[in-house]
Amino acid sequence: MRLAAIDIGSNAARLLINEVKQSPDSAPEFIKLNLLRIPLRLGMDVFKYGNIGEEREQMVLDTMKVFSDLMKIYKVENYRACATSAMRDAANGEEIRRKVLESSGINIEIISGDEEAGLIFENQIAEAMDTQNAYLYIDVGGGSTELTFFENNTMRYKRSFNIGTIRLLNGLVTDDMWKEMKEEIRKNINSKKPVVAIGSGGNINKIFSMSKTKEGKPMALSTLKNFYREISPLTVEERMSKYNFREDRADVIVPALKIFVSVMQWADINKIFVPKISVADGIIHSLHRLAAGTVQEN
Repeated sequence: MRLAAIDIGSNAARLLINEVKQSPDSAPEFIKLNLLRIPLRLGMDVFKYGNIGEEREQMVLDTMKVFSDLMKIYKVENYRACATSAMRDAANGEEIRRKVLESSGINIEIISGDEEAGLIFENQIAEAMDTQNAYLYIDVGGGSTELTFFENNTMRYKRSFNIGTIRLLNGLVTDDMWKEMKEEIRKNINSKKPVVAIGSGGNINKIFSMSKTKEGKPMALSTLKNFYREISPLTVEERMSKYNFREDRADVIVPALKIFVSVMQWADINKIFVPKISVADGIIHSLHRLAAGTVQEN
């Protein structure tokens, strides 16, 4: 079975195509056939001006045509396209959604922050980990941060905050917004078990790679703090030169580190696993679960 996920975030749009192999006596195997990332940066328009400008609107339409063609080439049997914070907040988000459907046939769902958090949870990483711990999923995007708290094989808490890397770059996160996040974390993220974090998003994946941490091992909070101290004083150009970052990574990686460090400190978490999961991976897993009849569609 070939499945595809389209994730239209505030910083980039991604197309993930997987082949899923299933045998009766083993867990399904998800084989990545293609992953394409296009830095649309919708949040740069939306969070400043309230809508998606003409240039980026055309980029969306062109990107979805390419994604549609690729899904045909790969003979994708089912797909789901989800747009998150930027499209949610854009005054013309629904209009662009209709134009995409007309021009490429792709039906975009503009999902809520809670639905976005749920898609990260679909990866079910915590279920495969040590039950002696509780787990906080932290997904940092351009427009929002999704938190999902998992304990004793149960989701205990789920919340989306409008604190994201592009919003921070544009000075759109107030002290009150930070205070609300801190209070929510202090109130809801607690357990008699040790709590560890599970991080997702391109920025934490990049930091994990830079840290030389072995796959399957956690990074320490102190490592994130060290990277923050090291990278934040540099200009975007200096970060691009020193670390070989793309420009659209070089500007958002510092606000991403600020969010991860803040959340982990407030939740009294000192280590984070980075299993390279994403909203797109969660979409693939949810599609497969629906196809297998293990969940009912809402």
